[in-house]
Amino acid sequence: MAAVDDSPAPPAPPVPLTALLARRDLGLRLLAGPGDVSVHWVHTSEMADPYPYLLGGELLMTAGVLLADPAHYVERVVEAGAAALAFGVTPVYDTVPAELVEACARHGLPLVEVPPKTPFTAVARALWRLMAEARLHELRRVTEAQQSLAAAAARPAPVPAVLGALASRLTGRAVLFGPDGAESVAAGRDVPAEATRALGELAGVLGPRPGGPASASGDGGGLRLAAYALGGGDGLTLGIATERRGPGDHTIAGVAVVLLSLLTAPHRGADVTVRDGALVRLLLGAAPAEVAGALGPGPWTVVHASGGDGTPFAAASLAAALGTPLVDGTPSAEAGGGPSHGTPVTVRLLLPASAPVTAQPGWTLGVGAPAEAGELAAADAQAARALRRAGATRTPLVRHRPAGIASLVDPDEAAAHARALLAPLTEPLPETLRTWLSLHGSWDRTAAAMDIHRNTVRQRIARCARLLDRDLDDPDVRMELWFALTTTRPGA
Repeated sequence: MAAVDDSPAPPAPPVPLTALLARRDLGLRLLAGPGDVSVHWVHTSEMADPYPYLLGGELLMTAGVLLADPAHYVERVVEAGAAALAFGVTPVYDTVPAELVEACARHGLPLVEVPPKTPFTAVARALWRLMAEARLHELRRVTEAQQSLAAAAARPAPVPAVLGALASRLTGRAVLFGPDGAESVAAGRDVPAEATRALGELAGVLGPRPGGPASASGDGGGLRLAAYALGGGDGLTLGIATERRGPGDHTIAGVAVVLLSLLTAPHRGADVTVRDGALVRLLLGAAPAEVAGALGPGPWTVVHASGGDGTPFAAASLAAALGTPLVDGTPSAEAGGGPSHGTPVTVRLLLPASAPVTAQPGWTLGVGAPAEAGELAAADAQAARALRRAGATRTPLVRHRPAGIASLVDPDEAAAHARALLAPLTEPLPETLRTWLSLHGSWDRTAAAMDIHRNTVRQRIARCARLLDRDLDDPDVRMELWFALTTTRPGA
């Protein structure tokens, strides 16, 4: 009944076919099937069997150049999941074949006649414009919902107020479940008993289990259901039941999850006081190991993350999903500037080593090796390198890989050898060489990872070869340099 919500979302809200039919300048006419279907994109094909080239949800457009068997053609289009079929009556046919109309009516596939005066590209352009308008409308709806939820969180009874605002914005019911699965607070319209029971079961899929999914979705009682685990660490879960699920509903629910996580976190004031006291002692000269105890028992895991939806809640939402209040949203050199609305950000997080780190939708993560307080600086550098590698390889999550055979070499001897070997290089040459070697000598991926031009990468690597007087195409040379670069940083 329940499923983890990890399906990819369309790039823009779908458009009802009726919206295209209403465009008088297109002159489209519905000949068969329903007109209330949703169209996600347009695809033009004159293949006799377009099935292998369809993703589902398309308005498939054709002039019937290779239309030999209309009944079989429609069966294949329906099997592929196309939303509708548009048939151009020129230049092959003067009218839409009757067999095609009958087949579409039999299968319930909407069939649209495209007049000779209307190019297929005009239909596609009209659909993209309607999608852009729908996307703008959805962004406005999400922005207004965020403002409404923030205002509700400032009211005297914030938790019921946030649930009420969420239920109102999604036109449904919002329920806060306790650790035992019982309803704690609820708001919104009443739903059938079957939906209530199914929503409780869906919330139970999440529960307080470590490493469990952060969200899940399903159906019950004729309604669309979704559940989200709160980040307070006390087993609370948010459940939502609505008649439909819009593209921006997940974002709106995510804002509510962050606010409810903050509002329901136990002893939050005391925890903040302890952390602030630890920060003051650190600023006054205490060693990190002396104040780390205030944050909890080590070891720790450092995570660097890049992405988000650009809203002010993005970093807090990620922290809640990973189950930690220790998040630094201050832009670093890695981030390339400060965050702004609509622009992805780079943040750093600190988690207990026992806490699982899983890929998060919309984010790219780099994870350092578990470290005690005195080793957090090294773990921070590991997480930064892992994030760069994740970005270059387009991987959602990359973990730092500990040294293998290098651990058999005496660290002091290895560091001395590395310093002597790499002495001719000054920044940014060592970091460029390190990134280039980690990406198997790829100019383009190194340029993307370091945010520089590929020609700059070539120039720097060529200079490294000259200064070191080594052949960088030799695998033995590359292995030795990689060992040296991962042993120590020049000038450290």
